[in-house]
Amino acid sequence: MISLILALAAAAQGPAMPSSPDPMPPPRPRAEPVAPPVASADAAGEARYRACVAQIASNAEAALASANAWRGEGEGVHARVCLGLALAALERWPEAATAFEQAARAAETAQDPRRADFWVQAGNAWLAAAEPARALTALDAALLTPSLTQELRGEVHLDRARALVAQGNAAAARTEIDRALQLVPADPFAWYLSAALARRENQPPRAATDIGRALTLAPNDPDVLLLAGTIAGQAGNMDEAERLYRRVVALAPDSNAGRSASASLATLREVEVPAPPPAPAPTPAPAPQPQLR
Repeated sequence: MISLILALAAAAQGPAMPSSPDPMPPPRPRAEPVAPPVASADAAGEARYRACVAQIASNAEAALASANAWRGEGEGVHARVCLGLALAALERWPEAATAFEQAARAAETAQDPRRADFWVQAGNAWLAAAEPARALTALDAALLTPSLTQELRGEVHLDRARALVAQGNAAAARTEIDRALQLVPADPFAWYLSAALARRENQPPRAATDIGRALTLAPNDPDVLLLAGTIAGQAGNMDEAERLYRRVVALAPDSNAGRSASASLATLREVEVPAPPPAPAPTPAPAPQPQLR
C-alpha cells in the first residue's frame, strides 16, 4: 500500500524525521469482487469468469484479449468485470474505471446484488487514476445501493476520505473516516488512515492513539509500522522510531515501506553523529612591551 514520501521537520522537538507514507495511500483494487452464489443457469458464465480472473495473474494481456472477445459476444457483467480487472492489473486505470462502471450499470439493470462492489471497484480505479471527483461519483453510487453491507459501507467511507484529501478537503475527510471507524472498528487500515490524517492535521495525541490501534490489529504490516515509527520520532522517541523502522526493513526490505524505513534509519544515523567540536579560538598575539630607553 503506500508510495509517497513526505519530508518532516520537528526542529523544536528534536532532529529531522524523514519518510513516512502519504496519509491517503494509493488505492489497491481488490483482486476479485465479492460475488454471491451463482444461479445454475449462469454457472457456465461464472466458470468462464473465474478462468478469466485466474489468467490475469499469469498473463494480464492475454486475459484482456479474452475479456474483450467475451464482451464482443454480448456478455454483460462478467466480461466487463474481468475486463476491468485485467486493465487494473496493467495499471490502465481510467479504462479500468470505465469498465467497472459499465459492469455496475449492467448489474443494476439486472438487479445483480454485486453492483455495489462494482461501483467501489470503479471508485478505487478512479482514485488510482488521480480523478478524485469521478471517484466520489462512483462511491456515492455505491452508497445508494440497497445491498451494501456494513463492511463495504465502511470501506466506501474510507475511499471517500482518500478522494476528499486528494481534493484538499481534510475536514470532510475526517468526517468520512470517523464514520468508517464506527462501521469497521476492527479494520487496521481505518485506524492507519485516521492516524495519518491526524498527523497531517497536526494532532499528535490522536495520531499516536490511532496508530497504536492499527498496530494492535496489524502488528506486522510494514506500512503501519512505518507510520508508527515516524509518529514516534516526531514525539521525540527516537529509540522507538529506530526499532519500528528496523522492523519494517526486516519484514519487507524490497517494498516501498522498506525502502522508506531504510532512508529513515540512514537519517537517524546522520543526526546521531556528534558534530565536531568547534575549533579553538586563535591565541592573540602578546601585546608589545614598552621599550626602556
